[in-house]
Amino acid sequence: MTKFKSQGFNKTFKNARKGFNLAIKSEINIRVHVAIATLVVFLALYLKFSSVEFCILLFAIALVIVTEMLNTAIEFALDSIYHNRYSRMVGMAKDISAGAVLFATFTSIFIGLILFGSKLIPIFFG
Repeated sequence: MTKFKSQGFNKTFKNARKGFNLAIKSEINIRVHVAIATLVVFLALYLKFSSVEFCILLFAIALVIVTEMLNTAIEFALDSIYHNRYSRMVGMAKDISAGAVLFATFTSIFIGLILFGSKLIPIFFG
């Protein structure tokens, strides 16, 4: 038995929504990712992506946003623990988490090139 009271589904969902909103407000990179993702989704709808293509696209978008949010959480946690003091190990941890975002972003770009290329090449080069 835990000493913490069960929050219930509604409270848990409210906290998760609050966390997402905090990430959006505090990190410009997440706002950029969400803005680009919105444009990409509308373009995919316009190009009539199949359900499988659309699911792959949504997964790629989620991969980038989730890694960006985890990166932000790691940075906040480490800054809190170390009171914003420099530590080589903290710097390495932050660099690694930022590298995860970079890797997810490049992977998603390649996925987008494959998905959109297969739709746009016939339009432009018929």
